[in-house]
Amino acid sequence: MHKTEAPDARKIDAQPSAVALAYNGDGTAPRVVAKGRGLMAQAIIERAHRHGVYVHESKELVALLMQMDLDQRIPPALYRAVAELLVWVYHLEQIGASPDATESEDADE
Repeated sequence: MHKTEAPDARKIDAQPSAVALAYNGDGTAPRVVAKGRGLMAQAIIERAHRHGVYVHESKELVALLMQMDLDQRIPPALYRAVAELLVWVYHLEQIGASPDATESEDADE
């Protein structure tokens, strides 16, 4: 007889997570276009780098966005956090920074 156990929450949390947002500047909120854990998260990040998309690490924001459905627009409660990321990306584009480097929110502290 085999005993089936629930996955350990610590192991799930230890897996990297990634969420990709799309914003076209049309006045509507950004939407979740990709999300995943583990190998899927790595693939999302690698694809972002390959296509010159900036990557920012924010475990708290990713945890909130992981709860959303694909193609769902971000809720008003996350507007400020996402707006700050858009400003960060705009700034990097203005100074000509390379999108190949991953940035952590802890880097500013």
